[in-house]
Amino acid sequence: MNSKNSFASLFEEENKNAPKARRFKVGDKIRGTVVQVGKDSAFVELDGKRQAFIDVNELRAPDGTVTVKVGDTLDAAIVFIDDETGEVRIGRSFGKTGNIAAIEQARNAGVAIDGKVSGINKGGLEVDLDGVRAFCPISQADNKFVQDPSQFVGRTFSFMVTDIREGGKNVLLSRRAVLEEEARGQRDALLRTLQVGNVVRGTVSSIREFGVFVDLGGLEGLIPNSELSYDRSASASGVVSPGDVVDVQVREIKEVAPTRPGGQTVKVALSLKALSADPWIDVDTQITEGKVATGTVTRLLDFGAFVKLAPGIEGLLHVSELGAKVEHPSKVLKVGQTLSVVVQNIDRTKKKISLVPAPDGLGVGSTVQSNNFVIGSIVNATVDKIETFGVFVQVEGTKGRAGRGLIPSAELGTPRGSDTRKLFPEGMKVTAKVLETGDGRLRLSIRKIGEDEERADFDGYRETSATKTLGTFGDLLAQKLKK
Repeated sequence: MNSKNSFASLFEEENKNAPKARRFKVGDKIRGTVVQVGKDSAFVELDGKRQAFIDVNELRAPDGTVTVKVGDTLDAAIVFIDDETGEVRIGRSFGKTGNIAAIEQARNAGVAIDGKVSGINKGGLEVDLDGVRAFCPISQADNKFVQDPSQFVGRTFSFMVTDIREGGKNVLLSRRAVLEEEARGQRDALLRTLQVGNVVRGTVSSIREFGVFVDLGGLEGLIPNSELSYDRSASASGVVSPGDVVDVQVREIKEVAPTRPGGQTVKVALSLKALSADPWIDVDTQITEGKVATGTVTRLLDFGAFVKLAPGIEGLLHVSELGAKVEHPSKVLKVGQTLSVVVQNIDRTKKKISLVPAPDGLGVGSTVQSNNFVIGSIVNATVDKIETFGVFVQVEGTKGRAGRGLIPSAELGTPRGSDTRKLFPEGMKVTAKVLETGDGRLRLSIRKIGEDEERADFDGYRETSATKTLGTFGDLLAQKLKK
């Protein structure tokens, strides 16, 4: 075989199998790989044979940092091709145009153009496209509500061309479409690296009743109220303000259905609290079991009142500690009220604190001994509540459930069929004997007091009678001896 012919055949076969270079034109959407990032330009591999460049300023985030690096995939459009040199410029904007043909080309390609806001009218912004007048409705001027349109006058922005009417006499623009496209690009780039546990920096964009939205750069995350601070009584507006730059931890990333066309398809839950010190770590230096403390009522629920003892530390005052007839804590307490309480128990594992009302007259830090009632002892008490089965009383010198006792109907010492409510009205002072105590139960009796008194009278009478009998016998014996 002729070697020359063999080489030509091989060359022809190789070129036949080689991929053909893609033919590009202005307006084409491209996706390429970033191969170099310089000070002014970044270079992107288009098809393995050609490279294009893009102005680095188009790749900067609001804080000025470049959002791409070598190896990243970049979506853009062809905005210029030099026919002589073959140089290709890509971008997210055509830049300045100056004629209707270029404006139409930008619209057809779906690429933004630059325009300067020259004035405002009732409906929106008047925009100068390098000599061509255009209009941007106020609803399309930003991706959020515009309070003061005059802020845009004299500034140059990128706009998408949405419509051209009357041969170019009426050009409609949208800056909102550009911002949303940029946000999608930033969001996609962020989601490629974002992971649960990451600490990221963002800007507080809005405060709602359920939490705080933070702009992470094209992607909004939510800090629920429960993740703002360890201090549950703190309001969102008391922790952050719109515009604040905050560091937050990513707690959850979840795909969701968008709430509006073009909206986010990913829900990101954030936490500000996770990056602050947990006050429970040194709870023992602030709160002590068995001592009096002062706190502020933060929440009132069916089962009791939560009392703030220190920043991020709350205790529960159970409704049963507020009085036998109190069915809801709001009957005797209100949010913001200052209370004097005794720290009954601290559960460090579950981060719970049990509270009881403090006895009157004790200052903060005073040690309170538990109520140790002795069976058989006599106590003074005040009628607190009347039931069909008996009377609840509060032992004098005590507050809360531990000092509340029940005198059953059978232990009241009243005749059967008596009207208990009339005989023992609320607030009445009584004296009773302790029958049973322990495990939060205190059982008392008035009847036993009467029985004890009767027994004492009887025993006293018997002793007196016996003494008198013994004296008479002695007298008789003495008389007999004298005889």
